[in-house]
Amino acid sequence: MTTPTGSAERWGPRWGTRPDEWSATEEQQLPTYEEAIRRLGIGSGQRVLEVGCGSGVFLRAAADRGAHVTGLDASETLVDRARARVPEADLRVGDMQFLPFADDTFDVVAGFNSFFFADDMVAALREARRVAVPTGSVLIQVWGRHEACDLDAIKPIVRPYFPGADPDAPPPPSLAEPGVLERIAGAAGLEPKTTFDISWAYVYRDDDELTRSLLSAAGVGDAAGDREDEVRDALLETLAPFRREDGGYVLENEWHFLLAAA
Repeated sequence: MTTPTGSAERWGPRWGTRPDEWSATEEQQLPTYEEAIRRLGIGSGQRVLEVGCGSGVFLRAAADRGAHVTGLDASETLVDRARARVPEADLRVGDMQFLPFADDTFDVVAGFNSFFFADDMVAALREARRVAVPTGSVLIQVWGRHEACDLDAIKPIVRPYFPGADPDAPPPPSLAEPGVLERIAGAAGLEPKTTFDISWAYVYRDDDELTRSLLSAAGVGDAAGDREDEVRDALLETLAPFRREDGGYVLENEWHFLLAAA
């Protein structure tokens, strides 16, 4: 019997190429996770699944509030980092379109900048709905409005190094536009409840810390190969307007959320 595969086979090895750098980036995203925990009321005894758990920063925060946490990621290397961060968690390597969990298992299923990496986002959200209890919640986070994301400027630089990138393809549509995420969630059988946006700043001490972080995302640095220095220079040139007098960077970014009922 052939094991079904989606995007994990393609993306998993890429996200694990520079796990330490990516883990540090995830740690900067803690305000996102804390706001999600507050909105969801995550607390003692709740069963929480994170789809695309990376190095486990959200899971650590949820576990510290008494939740029973489970995580799935396509990258075995990042799952290893998550095991070190959250040893009490049930952590699996797998594909978000084929979740290895029984129906009606979790009170909360959350995906932070993960579901849109699926080959079929509707199928991935349908799986999230399947493993959530009937009274459960599914939380979806995506990038915010283009004009509210300082990091939006780097997308033309890094996208050509994504697996299967088509240089002639137009940029993907914004998932933060009103109604877009709601329609996708509805097609998966979820019931959209509320949307919200939060902003916070990524802060980097210098050029090196900035570029190490950005080149670790989606394995861009390794994919660039002998053009890595060229990509690094392009990132610094593009983000020069955000460089402070002390040589550091502050990059404000907005994130868009949909909270849906399973």
